[in-house]
Amino acid sequence: MDKQNYKPRIIDRQVEEYLSAFGAVCIEGPKWCGKTWTSSYHSKSEIYIGDPAGNFQNRQLAELSPALVLEGETPRLIDEWQEVPPLWDAVRYKVDQTAQKGQFILTGSATPNHKGILHSGAGRIARLRMRPMSLWESGDSSGKVSLEQLCHGTLTPAMTGEVDLKKLIELIIRGGWPGSLGLPLEQAALLPAQYLDAVIDDDVYRIDGIKRDTQKMRLLLRSLARNESTTVTNKTLMKDIKAVDDEDIDANTVAAYLDIFKRLFITDNQPPFSSGIRSSVRVKQAEKRHFADPSLACALLKATPAGLLGDLETLGFLFEALCERDLRIYAESFGAHLYHYQDYKNQEIDAVIELPDGQWCAFEIKLGAHQIDAAAENLLEIKKQIEADPKGKPPAVLCVLCGMANAAYQRRDGVLVVPVTALKPYAGYRHRRAGGAEPGVFQKGDEQGEVLADDRPWNTAVSRTDGWEGQGQVLHLRPVRQL
Repeated sequence: MDKQNYKPRIIDRQVEEYLSAFGAVCIEGPKWCGKTWTSSYHSKSEIYIGDPAGNFQNRQLAELSPALVLEGETPRLIDEWQEVPPLWDAVRYKVDQTAQKGQFILTGSATPNHKGILHSGAGRIARLRMRPMSLWESGDSSGKVSLEQLCHGTLTPAMTGEVDLKKLIELIIRGGWPGSLGLPLEQAALLPAQYLDAVIDDDVYRIDGIKRDTQKMRLLLRSLARNESTTVTNKTLMKDIKAVDDEDIDANTVAAYLDIFKRLFITDNQPPFSSGIRSSVRVKQAEKRHFADPSLACALLKATPAGLLGDLETLGFLFEALCERDLRIYAESFGAHLYHYQDYKNQEIDAVIELPDGQWCAFEIKLGAHQIDAAAENLLEIKKQIEADPKGKPPAVLCVLCGMANAAYQRRDGVLVVPVTALKPYAGYRHRRAGGAEPGVFQKGDEQGEVLADDRPWNTAVSRTDGWEGQGQVLHLRPVRQL
């Protein structure tokens, strides 16, 4: 790959951290989300198992001698390792032999069954989950608000600019696929549809060599799209398929196909939050259903901007999916986790972020600014009830994440309001470009930091608090550990 053109990803920092701590790192996630580009950027040699050159000679070589394909400068990228499952054990064995860190980067767009794999790789091979681009990564968020700081109760009020509803709809339909950036919406919308066709027509069979009814798979996918961002049961999905498509599909088939979708990273459900925050109310344990990217649901629903403008209920669910995709990407970058809350008193919290220290933050997600008051009241009421519980553990932060607000601020009742188009993962995060100045540590006065090349034009004015202005480009200061 041409590393000069690499578009930075939030996961980059975790990849570097894991390579310094483990012998190998396995980056998993949906096809076309950028795994190979990111892995190649962090590697010094590579082999592509799925390369069709020479009648798939790389795959044949890996099948004949897994150890041979591991030879090369490290970190060595082994792309789509699941095509030859014994490679996993070969990597684990090599790591054990040398006891060196950062030897291999494996990528996988499917989780294979354990046939051909003898060892879990625990302690040797660390797993990282990669997702399509967040709005911050694709350049569609201003990044004026750090989610990490927000989760610790810090929010500097800021005007974030007007947000156009049509633009939000375009971001949902386009999705976070790197290959669709910069394309007209009509062309960008083709990518998620082709993604689904490629996975269903090819990858479903290749995952374990079993032929399945792809027509019923498509029916189930369409039902999942109609129920995006809900906690519907498998039984409800069966009824939905019968009602809409007049097709019968049994419970075992639904369960088996849902497992396949999960293993292929088509779906990315949001787990329930059940960390004992209340003793008097039973918490539901259903996952909230999501695709890996809201654009997949749009493709299955054949959604268009005009159609979504005329169906605000569906648009609301898709907007929630967009927000929760980004919240998960940002939260995991600083060691937090995303959940949702739903109890048997029919009280819900759209998104819960649990921090590494056990504190948690509650988020309601609303498309329109006129919905902020009701969302804040819901959060305050749930917090009040938890506080009244003798063993209650109330949220540390209450926040309404919205689409159409033009400012980030704290209300008089303490609830924070933040537009999703203003979020970034953590303070000090800057878009880094591989070209231009070489990243590195420098010292200026009493401040030490890392040089990061910004994507803005070279003559962009930069304030003293924002960074450093260099000749020919803009450089930013991000604090790093003391050397």
